[in-house]
Amino acid sequence: MRITMIGTGYVGLVSGACFADFGHEVVCVDKDERKIAMLQAGEMPIYEPGLAELVAR
Repeated sequence: MRITMIGTGYVGLVSGACFADFGHEVVCVDKDERKIAMLQAGEMPIYEPGLAELVAR
């Protein structure tokens, strides 16, 4: 399934990472260019235990 998450905050990014971990194709979009740049650099714009490892997969 293809899923688009609008927003890369606590709900969007965590949900998107979980959906991707279940095997879905996920694209996250956000109007905050800083958050997108951080994600592209492998950094997390929010703190959630285990999120960085989940996104890195």
